[in-house]
Amino acid sequence: MKRAGVITLSDKGSQGLRQDLSGPIIKEILTALNISVEMAEIIPDDYDLIRNRLISWCDEHRLDLIVTTGGTGLSLRDVTPDATLSVIDKRVPGMEEVMRAESLKKTPHAMISRAVAGVRKHTLIVNVPGSPKGARECLESIAHALPHALDKLGGDMSDCAQ
Repeated sequence: MKRAGVITLSDKGSQGLRQDLSGPIIKEILTALNISVEMAEIIPDDYDLIRNRLISWCDEHRLDLIVTTGGTGLSLRDVTPDATLSVIDKRVPGMEEVMRAESLKKTPHAMISRAVAGVRKHTLIVNVPGSPKGARECLESIAHALPHALDKLGGDMSDCAQ
């Protein structure tokens, strides 16, 4: 079974001032895909903290997938994509494009999302919005590709066309 972690980025949530509604939605979607959510945390919107957590969960805990929720917009505290870009080896632009395209069907605000999807070593990292609705819509838009992507990252050498 593939192993995942969910990081919720929220200054207020990390202080117990706001309930995390997006993290549980992400866990629900991943569980339905037979992906075990083994780690979950709410941390503040802090570049170094996000960066260090991503590195630790990839390199030390060797998770197959990390989904972050929050910090993908334009405010000064929205640094999740920047921290993600600083740790990944390569981007997965198709996932980014699909999430934005599907979101644009529902809200014009989707065009300001800076969400990133990329790979660090053998871990896929996907940023989704912090709103429960946005997190669900974005993750569901790429959900069908996640098991195959994780198999490939895990070393599956079978032909993709089969």
